[in-house]
Amino acid sequence: MAIIELNQICKTYYQGEEELNVLRSVSLQVEQGDFVAIVGPSGSGKSTLMNTIGLLDAPTSGTYILDGVDTESLTDNRLAELRNRKIGFIFQQFNLLPRLTALENVELPLIYSGMDKKTRKERAASLLASLGMQRHIQHKPSQLSGGQQQRVAIARALAVSPSLILADEPTGALDSRTGHEVLDLIWELNDRGNTIVMITHDPGIAKTARRTISLHDGEIIGDERQAPVPSAVGEVVS
Repeated sequence: MAIIELNQICKTYYQGEEELNVLRSVSLQVEQGDFVAIVGPSGSGKSTLMNTIGLLDAPTSGTYILDGVDTESLTDNRLAELRNRKIGFIFQQFNLLPRLTALENVELPLIYSGMDKKTRKERAASLLASLGMQRHIQHKPSQLSGGQQQRVAIARALAVSPSLILADEPTGALDSRTGHEVLDLIWELNDRGNTIVMITHDPGIAKTARRTISLHDGEIIGDERQAPVPSAVGEVVS
């Protein structure tokens, strides 16, 4: 079953009288449990496409169905609720709140979901432990390495058991070895059944996914399914 259905998505911005067509009639389906990389150079529209998929920005035209829900007529509050329930985000710069501990950062989406304090602390601690971060739950981001911060961000993305994980250049701020480790973690998430959409400018990183969609000037110019194995990740990024 398709978790993402984009039909003829267009996104247009205006700078004065100039019209900028950032996305041009993009149609795309992603099946539940897939691992898709969206690749393209700067200015290709991949960040705008990610924002559209992540319900952070609305298309100018076209329809977007997320896990069976047509998003076109939803209010901002309903979109925020859907985003919190269905989507986990992993960002290049981690986007952790500096004054909060690792545990508290992972708790945040659970607070928004209304989970009680005891249950959310137990869940956050369990997620961090599953990613090898049990000794760092009381550490703040400044006390963690880049790889450790990304593990906290991954735990936060998984907090509400989302249907979809969006990873925006997840290894971009990391060295090659740590990037390798993070990509292996993302592979493990996919093996557990999580649907992954990863945004990258690097064709080598894109080859670690099961499917690569290439963007250029706001249009899909390639859609290739591949059969990578997790052990190949290190060869690509190192």
